[in-house]
Amino acid sequence: MDRILARLEGCYQLAEQHFDRHFPRPDIELDLRGQRAGVAYLNQNLLRFNGQMYRDNTDDFLRQTVPHEAAHLIAHQVFGPRIRPHGPQWQAIMTELFRLPANRCHNYAVSKRSGTRYLYRCACPDHMPFTPQRHAWVRKGRQYQCRRCGDLLHFTGRQLAATA
Repeated sequence: MDRILARLEGCYQLAEQHFDRHFPRPDIELDLRGQRAGVAYLNQNLLRFNGQMYRDNTDDFLRQTVPHEAAHLIAHQVFGPRIRPHGPQWQAIMTELFRLPANRCHNYAVSKRSGTRYLYRCACPDHMPFTPQRHAWVRKGRQYQCRRCGDLLHFTGRQLAATA
């Protein structure tokens, strides 16, 4: 975490010199999981990073991912909330200020977890497997339609157990 904080501080010092203003430092959490390397919560001034990806790709993570997320917060504070996440303002901070490519996505290896799948059904002959997250959203009231037949998908009461 110390190296992330040091890299982040360097980014913020560059931004402060360039924009001639102070930027409040964000809170940092290293608890993100899944396929995203980092997420910027603009209104909370919070950065969450994927600890596993950081450990597996430390050098590139520090070089590219930390500034990528910092650029989101800085662009939001300089240009306001109506800018696109990877729009020209964010790109300019990445390329002109940080001198880094304005890549939208990382290319870190992500281990694919095969977990429990919940089986849903419509008028089509095949079942539709839902992830636990999508199944939880359905339980909270969200509805999904089949892209082929247009019918609402309904839980069959069956699930496939995790294979890994």
